[in-house]
Amino acid sequence: MAKILVAIADGFEEIEAINIIDICRRADINVVSAGVENKILTGAHNIKIEMDKKIDELCSDDFDMIVLPGGLPNAFTLAEDKSVQKLLKEFKVKNKKIAAICTAPYALHKAEVLEKNYTCYPSFETKIRLDGYKPNEDVVIDGNIITSRGPATATKFALELVKILKGEEIYKSVKDGLLA
Repeated sequence: MAKILVAIADGFEEIEAINIIDICRRADINVVSAGVENKILTGAHNIKIEMDKKIDELCSDDFDMIVLPGGLPNAFTLAEDKSVQKLLKEFKVKNKKIAAICTAPYALHKAEVLEKNYTCYPSFETKIRLDGYKPNEDVVIDGNIITSRGPATATKFALELVKILKGEEIYKSVKDGLLA
């Protein structure tokens, strides 16, 4: 069974985090949510959710993919947290999948794991780099790195993760079930 780690910090974008967790679980992907500061985190819009684990309890060997939702200050915390940065670098070295949406590609940039082509929340490319930025693409896949733009693209992004990990048939089944 495919297994993903969703790394989250306070100020996360709720739509993105919940879409990723929910859609991937609908596809029978084992999803482990991991909090940076605590196990109970507060989103950018004051919604609290409880994480399965703390980020510093986890090892990259146990997962096929790491996924970072966006939101602020979540993205900045993910970019500065030593455990998150270490995991991102390990996933890259081990040739595993890395995904980020909205402002979270910034954390990939800080870990030096972002490939040439990417997308992110408009204006955040100025904190990353202009070269390779794809402003009009909802989801960009470059090697093992998957990026997306923001809350409105969260469902499409999560479905792409399903397609990558579970294949076209499961992707289509989950997509159809969502009426997407």
